[in-house]
Formats: sequence, C-alpha cells, structure tokens
Amino acid sequence: MKDLTTIEMVDEFIQENKFSFVYVSRTNCSVCHALLPRVKEVLSEFPLINQGFVNADQLEEIAGRLSIFTVPALLLFIDGKETIREARFVPIETFEEKVRKVYQLSAAD
Repeated sequence: MKDLTTIEMVDEFIQENKFSFVYVSRTNCSVCHALLPRVKEVLSEFPLINQGFVNADQLEEIAGRLSIFTVPALLLFIDGKETIREARFVPIETFEEKVRKVYQLSAAD
C-alpha cells in the first residue's frame, strides 16, 4: 500500500491508475487499524487495484478534498471516478462483494 502524503500525490494516484483504492485513516483510530489488514486481504484478490494509504492526521486537507467525515474511509476509483465509498464500520463481506462486482465489470474493459 503506497503512502500518499500530499494532495497532489493523492490526485496523481487516482488519475494515473485505472483502479485506485484509497484508505483514509487516523493515527489513534482503533477501528482503522483493526480493519486495514482485512481490507488488504480482500484487495489481494484483485491484482489490478492499486492501493494507497492516507493518514488524515498528517494530511488534514484530505477531508475536504474527498468529502470525508469519518474514518476509516475506503474509496475505490475506476478511471478517476469514485465507484465505492465505505466508512467507519464496514462489513468486510459486503465490501468484498461490491469490489468483486465492479472489478469484474471494469476489468473486462
């Protein structure tokens, strides 16, 4: 998972990759730290998805840029467009189903 530390890095990451996944977290967020390994495990099944990580404590502008009101925030972009958004308490099975559906539809393009 690539650390994204500036707004420019986030923008480039989203625009340069067909599949861009951005995980937004905070340093003292226990839910964020518990969920991240499970999200990584799910995403390992989808090799075309590039993964980025943003610490909102270090990049506070991310909240305004991506309209994030709580963490963790899980965002999947396809061709620069937000396709999936999950936040706070994320049922991992539901997340995996959503990713699988859009991935299968878009990977065929």
